[in-house]
Amino acid sequence: MIYQNQESFILMGAGGHGAVVAEAIELCGGQIINFIDHDILKIDVFGHSVIRDENSISTEGHKFLITIGDNATRKARVSELNRLYGKIQHPSASVSKRALIGEGTVIMAGVCVNTSVIIGKHCIINTSSTIDHECLLGDYVHVAPSASLAGNVTVGQGTLIGLGAFIIQGVKIGKWCIIGAGSVIIRDVPDYSVVAGVPAKFIRINDKINEEEDLVVATPHE
Repeated sequence: MIYQNQESFILMGAGGHGAVVAEAIELCGGQIINFIDHDILKIDVFGHSVIRDENSISTEGHKFLITIGDNATRKARVSELNRLYGKIQHPSASVSKRALIGEGTVIMAGVCVNTSVIIGKHCIINTSSTIDHECLLGDYVHVAPSASLAGNVTVGQGTLIGLGAFIIQGVKIGKWCIIGAGSVIIRDVPDYSVVAGVPAKFIRINDKINEEEDLVVATPHE
């Protein structure tokens, strides 16, 4: 059965990620009301207007999506706004009926999510990535294109799993980590770690983190 979502959406973030989400919405039969972006150079996306002020439009009857690729910025925007969030799944994605997907999360083309997976709020599960059985992903996680998580992997809030990374079964990755592109993760990764390599080795602490308050310094939105 082809996945359908005929809700109407307002998208915050008119960059490349926003454009990809917009196409997924169109393919699902949904409607795009507006984009919101503070960048004055962004005028429209696929004929949909871009406005600057999120308070200037009515959100009644529409769902919000924060279509910003950076995890820290996405978290910051969610904390600033009181909105009703939707979620979207590209029609070509294969998602188990026994998987639980949080609000604000987007699942891109070619993704495979297997049984008993739990994915938190406002995550990005990007093109052709795979998440095997019983994985647990916290809020604001980004699994980049072609990354693969074996069964029973845990990923903490805000972590980026880089392009084409591989994570073996049962590994626990902490919050606000960065897993380098092409890395192979064979052991647990502590909170706030930046790791890379085959097998992955510790590089440094994620310096965007304020550990005392467990906050991330947000970058300007795309």
